Amino acid sequence: MSPAARLPWIRRLLAGGVALVAAVAVAACGGTDAVAPLPVQPPAESRPSPTPSVIPAPSASPSRPPPTSGRPIAAPPAPTTARGTPHRPTATSTGPTTSCQGAVRYDLPLAETELELLRSLCFATGAVLRIQGIGPGLVTVDRPELVSQHYEAGVVDIRFVRPGTVDVTIPQQDREHTITVVVR
Repeated sequence: MSPAARLPWIRRLLAGGVALVAAVAVAACGGTDAVAPLPVQPPAESRPSPTPSVIPAPSASPSRPPPTSGRPIAAPPAPTTARGTPHRPTATSTGPTTSCQGAVRYDLPLAETELELLRSLCFATGAVLRIQGIGPGLVTVDRPELVSQHYEAGVVDIRFVRPGTVDVTIPQQDREHTITVVVR
């Protein structure tokens, strides 16, 4: 075959190769009409039909159009905290708690907490009450044999090492606030 006769054949071969590469790229992306399900949703074939409890409520905001896929919208994941421990006390509960927390670290930032609302806590042995934003030697406990107390850089860590009841006294704004901690 002469070089002039091979030229159209080579052009067709190159054009076919480019078309093949483009087709593979489109197929790898799922085509132009396919949309992959979110990682939290099973594929449409294996998903049961939606029940009224999983159909999202219509949006109250007129600026956002409703979903058009007909699929229920997955809820965002629940927020997590470091080490699985609470970082702020709940200020709504003023009475004694009915359940104890485990051996957790309970952060008590004094700049953000109203101590008047926090009267008692309940923890398992090994829990740590971390009081943030206080000077050295200001936090006292009535039963030092039940705790291990450590101060560093404005933070007092009180580890509850034995079961019992400990009154933790925290001075703030010319008053002393006492939190009764039950340790199980």
